Amino acid sequence: MPTPHTPPAAVRRAVRKLGADIHDARRRRRLPMAVVAERAFTSRSTLQRVEAGDTNVGIGIYAGVLQALGLLDGLNQIADISNDSVGRALASADLPQRVHLQRPARSSHDG
Repeated sequence: MPTPHTPPAAVRRAVRKLGADIHDARRRRRLPMAVVAERAFTSRSTLQRVEAGDTNVGIGIYAGVLQALGLLDGLNQIADISNDSVGRALASADLPQRVHLQRPARSSHDG
């Protein structure tokens, strides 16, 4: 049986904000919960949990709801390298100072 997981406060805040943003996006589109839930292949009660920012709802459900609202492209960009300044800095720092051409290995026939 899995152990319960309580995410840090920053994670809970971020997911609550995501849920509230999803709620607002659905209302701006004037879509009832039943329609969005059906389009996201989930239940109305799960959509309520998403809109409440429940951290126990899987990311796949959140993605399905975002797709139902036409907002999935934003999710595709979250960890993209173009938005990862720390990752880019680390990758740049790891570049070699000099680049050497690889010489072909000598075979036993070269005398």
